[in-house]
Amino acid sequence: MDQRVVSIVGPTASGKTGLGIAIAKRLAEQGERAEIVNADAYQMYRGMDIGTAKPTAEEQAAVPHHLIDIIDPEESMSVARFQELARKTIADLQSRGIRPILVGGSGLYARAAIDDISFPGTDPDIRRKYEEREKTEGAGALFEELKAKDPAAAARMDPHNPRRTIRALEVIELTGRPYSASLPRYRYVIPSVQIGLDLSREDLDRRIDVRTKQMMTNGFVEEVERLRPRLGATAVRALGYQQIIDLLDGIWDEYDAFADIAQKTKRLARKQMGWFGRDPRIHWLQALNPKLVDNAMAIIAHADAGDYDPIDAQADAYVQHHLGDIAA
Repeated sequence: MDQRVVSIVGPTASGKTGLGIAIAKRLAEQGERAEIVNADAYQMYRGMDIGTAKPTAEEQAAVPHHLIDIIDPEESMSVARFQELARKTIADLQSRGIRPILVGGSGLYARAAIDDISFPGTDPDIRRKYEEREKTEGAGALFEELKAKDPAAAARMDPHNPRRTIRALEVIELTGRPYSASLPRYRYVIPSVQIGLDLSREDLDRRIDVRTKQMMTNGFVEEVERLRPRLGATAVRALGYQQIIDLLDGIWDEYDAFADIAQKTKRLARKQMGWFGRDPRIHWLQALNPKLVDNAMAIIAHADAGDYDPIDAQADAYVQHHLGDIAA
C-alpha cells in the first residue's frame, strides 16, 4: 500500500490550514506520523504573519510545519527555488516514515512540489539578442520563428505577447529542447492525492470579510509599519501590504484600505478556483460539511490503496460541473 503525499488546495480563507492539522491528528490516532509542508508563497517570509494568515503558534505546535518563516522580507522566493526546497523536505520526511501534508493556496507552488514541471534558467545575453531583434524585426517575425521551432508552444501562446515569445525562444536556445517540454503537465512525479476545498461564493465572501476584519483588529497595520523598511520587491506583492502602505502614507483611510483588501481577496479567490478547477485530479469536498475530515480520510485511504484513476474523464466532468459557477 502506497502512502501518498496529501496536497490540500483551494481558495484563500477556505480552511486549508485547519483541515491539514485535522488530517495529521487523525493519522496520528491511526499510528501514522504526518507533518505539514507549507506551499503558500508568502508564509515563507519571517514576520509576515497577520497579512498572510500564517498558522498560529498554537497550530504550529499542534503539528510540525515546514517551510514557514524560512526567508527574510528583503529576500525573494521563486517557484523554482521553492520546488527544490519542497521536494527536499518531502523526501526527508518520507525517508523518516512521516507522511507530508502539503498545504497552500499558491497554485503553481502546490503543483511545483509534486508535478512534472521544470523551470529553465535565464541567460541575459540570449534574451537581449531577441529583445533587440523584436525592435528591428517586430514581434510577428519572432513569433513565426517560434512556430517553426516549437509549433506546440506557439499554438498555446498569444502572438501579440512578445515577452512570452522571447522567453520561449530563450529557453529553446538555452536548453536545446522545445519550450513546450517545460510547460506544466498534470502528471505526478511524487505519488500524491489532492483534496480541494469547495464552498459557495456567498460563504467564501463571508469568510473573507471575517478574516479581513480580524486582520484589522489583530494589528495588521502595525505589522506593515514594522516590516515596511524591509519589504523587498517580492514580499511587498503579498495581498494587503500595499494597501496598508498607502494607508500609512495618508492616501486613504482605514475603512477604504481594508475594504479594498477584502474586494481584492475575493477576486483572488475566484482566480484560485479557476486555477484549481482545471486540474481533474483534485477531489473536491464541501468545506463546511460537518463530515469533512471523515470524507478526506476516506479519499486518502482509497488513494493509498490505488483505488482510483487520478485523471479520468469522470473526475474532469465532475470538476467542470461542480465548479462552473465559482470558476466563472
